[in-house]
Amino acid sequence: MSGFPAEGGCDCKAVRYRMSTAPMFVHCCHCRWCQRETGSAFAINALIEAGRVNLLSGTPEVIATPSESGRGQQISRCPTCKIALWSTYSFPTVKFVRVGTLDDPNLAPPDIHIFTDSKQAWLVLPPGALSFPEYYDSARYWPPESLARRGAMLAAAKR
Repeated sequence: MSGFPAEGGCDCKAVRYRMSTAPMFVHCCHCRWCQRETGSAFAINALIEAGRVNLLSGTPEVIATPSESGRGQQISRCPTCKIALWSTYSFPTVKFVRVGTLDDPNLAPPDIHIFTDSKQAWLVLPPGALSFPEYYDSARYWPPESLARRGAMLAAAKR
C-alpha cells in the first residue's frame, strides 16, 4: 500500500494520530457485534502494531466493552466527540484502527471480509472478494511481510 505514513483522527479534531506504515492486514468484519458497536453493516479495521500508531494530539479515553469471545475489547474514543478510533483485544500490541477515521480511508481497502454468515442480506460483496463465513487462518492468507511483522510483534510481547 502506498500513501503511508497516513494521518487520521476524530470528527472534532481533538485526537489526531499517524500510522507510520501500512497496516499488516485490513478486515471488513460483518459480525453482529461489529454491526451493533458501529451502528452499521460492518466495521473496517486496519490491523497494525501499536508502536506504529503515534498520537499527534489529544488523549483517547479507553472504554472496556464485552466481545463475543468473552475476553472483551478496549475501544479508544475521542473524549469529546466519542468517535471510536481503534480497538485492542487480547493482544494490546496490535491496534484495530477504524479505517473510516483515516483522513484518506481509500488508503486501506479491505483485504478480507469475515463473518459473512451474519452480513446484512442486502449487502453484495465485490466479485472476487476474499471472504469467509466466520474467521480464517491468517497464516494462509496474509502476505509474507505481514506474517513476519506479526511474528516479530508476538515475539516482542512474550519478552
